[in-house]
Amino acid sequence: MWSLSIAATVQQRPGRGMLLGTSWATSLRCRWAQPFSVRHQWNSHGYDVAKVFGGKFTHISPVWLQIKRRGRELFEVTGLHDVDQGWMRTVRKQAKGLRIVPRLLFEGWSHEDLRSVWDSEDEIEELTKSMVQVAKSQHFDGFVVEVWGQLPGQEHIGLIHMLTHVAEALHQAQLLAILVIPPAVIPGTDQLGAFTLKEWEQLAPVLDGFSLMTYDYPTAQQPGPNAPLSWVRSCVQVLDPKARWRSKILLGLNFYGSEYSASRGGREPVVGTRYIQTLKEHRPQMAWDSQAAEHYFEYKKSRGGRHIVFYPTLKSLQVRLELAKELGVGLSIWELGQGLDYFYDLL
Repeated sequence: MWSLSIAATVQQRPGRGMLLGTSWATSLRCRWAQPFSVRHQWNSHGYDVAKVFGGKFTHISPVWLQIKRRGRELFEVTGLHDVDQGWMRTVRKQAKGLRIVPRLLFEGWSHEDLRSVWDSEDEIEELTKSMVQVAKSQHFDGFVVEVWGQLPGQEHIGLIHMLTHVAEALHQAQLLAILVIPPAVIPGTDQLGAFTLKEWEQLAPVLDGFSLMTYDYPTAQQPGPNAPLSWVRSCVQVLDPKARWRSKILLGLNFYGSEYSASRGGREPVVGTRYIQTLKEHRPQMAWDSQAAEHYFEYKKSRGGRHIVFYPTLKSLQVRLELAKELGVGLSIWELGQGLDYFYDLL
């Protein structure tokens, strides 16, 4: 969506909570939650947020890396020039026990690339060797893997096989394996998403966590809230109806908003600085959507016509933190630096 982001997750655990933050997302610590956050390269404020609020996280996941297949049994991790070892040392010093698990994107992989790898144990072995080698040399604690959305549903058997081996190799090296997954219910419908109970039951025992993308609900053609509360709840309950592995689910929590224009159509992302500037310029009246549990406001530009903005508030975030606690899941915040700094006071 944009080039730099930070995501965070909170996982339900007894006693001390955990949060995960990354360069594309960030998370805050709750006494009941486990934090996970991500930091993205274009969003430089996310780096500062991680330094200041790092003690609220248990993990940070910068969006730095891509893994590419260069040929048979030949893999390369790119993006290493973005790795900031000084920042990593600073954050770890200020937040003891914090895990840094960069997002690893399977970029530019064709269907044939993926099939060639999961059909060959030698290919899988070389893939995992490359991942472990980079993690160890760069002092990472594991990876947040992004690959699921690149294949049609019927191909998931092979992908599950590959991810199982990836997780085993990372665990043998004392590294974490976390997977980004799409919402279990397709937005605006009652249809199941691309990652269902069937896949969940096979991978939940194997992986350490799942960053569930419960945001970006509306489309440009159908403006509305970013993540209606009932839909968020359904995504968790459909994925794990028996609550067997709930502690591994990292519920997606957006720290960005969306703006819609009646005249131009389409949707634009709204981060904290733009949100504050819009409030100063137009002084709109805030309204509460009780069904979605989100705040929004409308305003008019002299030439641009009517606009509507949905953006997180302390109230909307608190409702979702309470939902995460009720469901026994963590949080995955997208992203550090996109929200307002006082959001972190809730965690």
